[in-house]
Amino acid sequence: MKRLITALKRCAAVGAAALAIASLQPVSAATAAPAPVVGGTRAAQGEFPFMVRLSMGCGGSLYTQQIVLTAAHCVGATGNNTSYTATAGVVDLQSTSGRVQVRSTKVYRAPGYNGDGKDWALIKLASPINLPTLKIATTTAYNSGTFTVAGWGAATQGGAQQRYMLKATVPFVSDATCRSYSGYGGLIAGEEICAGYAAGGVDTCQGDSGGPMFRRDNANQWIQVGIVSWGIGCAQPNAPGVYTEVSTFASQIAAAAATL
Repeated sequence: MKRLITALKRCAAVGAAALAIASLQPVSAATAAPAPVVGGTRAAQGEFPFMVRLSMGCGGSLYTQQIVLTAAHCVGATGNNTSYTATAGVVDLQSTSGRVQVRSTKVYRAPGYNGDGKDWALIKLASPINLPTLKIATTTAYNSGTFTVAGWGAATQGGAQQRYMLKATVPFVSDATCRSYSGYGGLIAGEEICAGYAAGGVDTCQGDSGGPMFRRDNANQWIQVGIVSWGIGCAQPNAPGVYTEVSTFASQIAAAAATL
């Protein structure tokens, strides 16, 4: 758990009442950042139908119509768990038109997770959600370029969770560059990937934990390459967002999902 001393996990504690007005803030950035999420732009209804808001104050994505992929630090130990509610189908959490809410039945947290790396988990839902799923990267082929992030998290560091889903884009940051920043020396190559602008201004933040970082694949379809994990503050200069590198764990995720 060493990085929790200097770094901030991006999960926000949100009660059931707060869920109705909550919102995630997306990704880290830094030079002249386009369409910032911190201070950001709203996603259109149906733009990212695979996005999920979780009642503990995190985000997630539909890995299957009945399994949500999120961050390990958002959930408890592996086992039966009916304490979480997944909300999907809307960008406005107060809207009842098209909104789907389903309780959890089981949780699977990455084996060996101790606060450093391996920050992924699965939540099985009581019933399927009839919405498109988000495929995950199985190789490192898409671990570069520009990524999209979205969620209902805080739009400013220390700010309130948001009612509307926000979106932003952030560029890939190499491991070497990321490690050169203060507080990022413990970055785990092969398990974590950085994205953001050196100048800051765009980032994921508290309440965005567990949400996907994604881009277009060669067939122009969305593919998930990261899971919002941690960062030093939100949208600060020389402080990119850190994401679980999904391709590293793709086979483990698939095997775990098959057991739920």
